[in-house]
Amino acid sequence: MKIAIITDAWKPQVNGVVTTLGKTAHHLRELGHEVSMITPETFRTVPCPTYPSIRLAIFPKRRLSKMLNRLKPDAIHIATEGPLGLAARRYCQHLKLKFTTSYHTQFPEYLRLRAPIPLSISYAFMRWFHGAAQRTLVPTPTQLNNLSQWRMKNLKIWSRGVDTTLFHPNYDRHLQGNTPIIMYMGRVAIEKNIEAFINLKNRGEKYIVGDGPDLDALKQQHPDIHFVGAKFGEELASHVAAADVFVFPSRTDTFGLVLLESMACGVPVAAYPVTGPIDVVEHTKTGYLDEDLELAVEQALKLDNHACRQHALKFTWENCTRQFADYLEQINREK
Repeated sequence: MKIAIITDAWKPQVNGVVTTLGKTAHHLRELGHEVSMITPETFRTVPCPTYPSIRLAIFPKRRLSKMLNRLKPDAIHIATEGPLGLAARRYCQHLKLKFTTSYHTQFPEYLRLRAPIPLSISYAFMRWFHGAAQRTLVPTPTQLNNLSQWRMKNLKIWSRGVDTTLFHPNYDRHLQGNTPIIMYMGRVAIEKNIEAFINLKNRGEKYIVGDGPDLDALKQQHPDIHFVGAKFGEELASHVAAADVFVFPSRTDTFGLVLLESMACGVPVAAYPVTGPIDVVEHTKTGYLDEDLELAVEQALKLDNHACRQHALKFTWENCTRQFADYLEQINREK
């Protein structure tokens, strides 16, 4: 198949959406598909309000239409609800083309943290945006059930994977400080509920790996915490593998790829029993889920590292990509 994937989230951003789409495109090509990524890279952009590192395409309709006309794809997948996603939706609707979408981010909840916009309004937009798609792909059963309660339709599960060659336990431990090493990895931002990690009273040394809009302010406020910034590749994996417990304080993630990455490194997870962890972590085996995050940390420290690694090995990008391709081929056959 000739597949066009349209996304507003792309490099140099570092997040689960970008990783998922990049891995999916790579493995689709390995399966013999021709994949074209339509991203903000080839459009005029402006910084996203409150997130200047995120660039949004401006007036993308004409160029995007020309690109899709030239590509003539067999399948169109719209990954995000931003300017490019909206332009691609209009294109497909105008030409009566079938397409799929995916739900990566709980924007209604994120937006609610930054502005007093009722969830009912935000979810009405989501229902409208995704309602025109033949399938809307979501990462977990819990997320599917949540969206069903907001009356979203045509939902299907599209799981996630982890690179277990890169993320593994066999790195030299190199982080300074008293044990245990308690780690957060991800975007340093309000929607990640990072304050819950910062406020933990557990014994040990706290490390925050990642970048984000709140990094500079938090570094000044909490000199006792190790802020090491964004890490990539083997350096990132070695930091994760050096932890004794990985803390995932977010209540709004749809999946949480970092959960798989930490478990692939043999590091157990402490998290709330919410969407994402509840589907990805095996409670009391590869992590501990509790509304008392300090208790979750103490209990996670007792868990078997080998069990974490074995659980992560079940999640492969190859299987996820075949699942994704199957949905697109089903839509193609329905034409």
